[in-house]
Amino acid sequence: MPAVAPYGSWKSPIGGELVAAGGVSLDEVRVAGDAVLWLEGRPLEGGRQVVCRAVLRGGNGHAAPQDVTPEGLNVRTRVHEYGGGAYAVHGDTVLFANFADQRLYRQDPGAPPRPITPAPPAPAAHRYADATLTPDGRLLVCVRERHQGAEVLNELVALPADGGAPPVVLASGRDFYASPRLDPDGRRLAWLEWDHPNMPWDATELRVAELADGVLAGAPATVAGGPGESVFQPEWSPEGALHFVSDRSGWWNLYRLGPGGAEAVAPMEEEAGSPQWVFGLSRYAFLPGGRVALVHGRGPLQRLGVLAPDGTLTDLGLPFTSFFPPQLRAVGGRLACVAASPTLPAAVVVVDPDGGQVEVLRRSREETPDPGYLSVPRAIEFPTAGGRAAHALHYRPANRDFQGPEGERPPLLVVSHGGPTSEAVSLLAMGYQFFTSRGFAVVDVDYGGSTGYGRAYRERLEGQWGIVDVDDCVAAARHLAELGEVDPGRLAVRGGSAGGWTTLCALTFRDDFAAGASYYGVADAEALARDTHKFESHYLDRLIGPWPEAAELYRQRSPIHFTERLSCPVILLQGLEDEVVPPAQAEAMAAALDAKQIPHAYLAFPGEQHGFRRADHIQRAIEAELYFYARVFGFDLPDPVEPVPIAHL
Repeated sequence: MPAVAPYGSWKSPIGGELVAAGGVSLDEVRVAGDAVLWLEGRPLEGGRQVVCRAVLRGGNGHAAPQDVTPEGLNVRTRVHEYGGGAYAVHGDTVLFANFADQRLYRQDPGAPPRPITPAPPAPAAHRYADATLTPDGRLLVCVRERHQGAEVLNELVALPADGGAPPVVLASGRDFYASPRLDPDGRRLAWLEWDHPNMPWDATELRVAELADGVLAGAPATVAGGPGESVFQPEWSPEGALHFVSDRSGWWNLYRLGPGGAEAVAPMEEEAGSPQWVFGLSRYAFLPGGRVALVHGRGPLQRLGVLAPDGTLTDLGLPFTSFFPPQLRAVGGRLACVAASPTLPAAVVVVDPDGGQVEVLRRSREETPDPGYLSVPRAIEFPTAGGRAAHALHYRPANRDFQGPEGERPPLLVVSHGGPTSEAVSLLAMGYQFFTSRGFAVVDVDYGGSTGYGRAYRERLEGQWGIVDVDDCVAAARHLAELGEVDPGRLAVRGGSAGGWTTLCALTFRDDFAAGASYYGVADAEALARDTHKFESHYLDRLIGPWPEAAELYRQRSPIHFTERLSCPVILLQGLEDEVVPPAQAEAMAAALDAKQIPHAYLAFPGEQHGFRRADHIQRAIEAELYFYARVFGFDLPDPVEPVPIAHL
């Protein structure tokens, strides 16, 4: 019989150390022959990212995974600051960006890695990402980002894969480039490009040009994209037909470029694309017989299907609800990807699309909690401002050993995700389970502006950042409170980056929440517009208004200027090397809270950038957040946690 204890005070086997150090991150799946490779992020190694490799043995399993990257190297690029597309493979050779100096390295079998790009004029001044190689492996085409003082130049370059000559510029003059992809003959190059103030989910252009002797032969042609159209993941089929994902219909769908132009391959009111915050994403892959595997869905519940040549899409019925990050690759007649569900940890898997068999190559964590301590979320739709509907994933408290006192309802954590074009993901989120197994409810809100519900839903946030997102987070909390699911007097809101902005806006301009946690959140939109990296330097033009013309609107939206309206406790957590949302934002907010004598805590983490990677920092942050809520909501913790200094409480 479960013991009765106040919500929030339940003893749980899901500790901070399990959240932080109990697993690895999995990303960037690649294939080469019968080998599957992936990038493994290791919190216990300070967040170092390592290329790993497993060789498939037909129907007889696979060889044990092996590290490819030697100690002392970290496979990570800083292009756009968010990176992605950090390595490429040709046969047994791996070419990768090293985090420390941002140069490209070549690693041949049995030989140590060696740099193949020149030393930059200043440390990490030249950065490379999203490489593709010609079929013979002799030429590499990639994105280069050059930092020249305050100026940042992005371009497409080509260079010999052995480093025998410096890079040659193929395309320049646009603000951004991405996704260079060579056709099976290595003679045609496709890529994406776009300019400020657009982000890649706003408007991109798909360009194609002939490639000869390492340079473009003739003027590039625009074959898709333009104002109001986002093109994602151009790929050439084995037969040489160019495919891409476009949202020209209002939904990211798959298209093929034919003699008469672009043809919809699988038209549907679902998403088959993702916002390109990082390079190298892949949501479809070519299978033998003219078939195409496709990750698709509406909202957080994603499916993997196979599209037949006649246009019939058949889902594989796998036990997964998430294929995040989207990294679908074909390996012969099978599929390799990262997959997960709310009870299955993320894993690099190989799927047989004909028989449905799943082979696990590497799990993000080898041990998972007993299902009796896991909360399985349910997708909910709820009314919000303007007579519209919004969406979320709702997690109820779950712990087989405890139940709440009769008549008591649990506290609620409202999660505002980042981006703000990100989305709720239906996977085993140990950070959420840390709270739900202690008696909290969690609701992960897909507020207007989120991905997963078509372009019109994403565009709800244009000019409305700090309003629509806040309305939807408040509406989610009120909806669950009205249903009797949660305690309306113990509502908290938390979020990171853009989600931190939503958190701080909700706490400042609304009175629905009793506490909040901002992870590297934006407090001053004006400061962000003046002091952020190139990729996002005009992002707020759409979300708020053109800068500096709309300076007064920026001020009106920014919580930093209205701390007198804030009356509930806040905890701020910040990386000190964050180039996206600099520490000055959190420091200014903490100073303003202190001046108003509002209860708050500020934790700074040296060496961390935008998002925490070190295990000790991840553990400290989540335990500090729990301690903060315990003090604010007045419940006892069953296990000791390092105290957090809370000013003015």
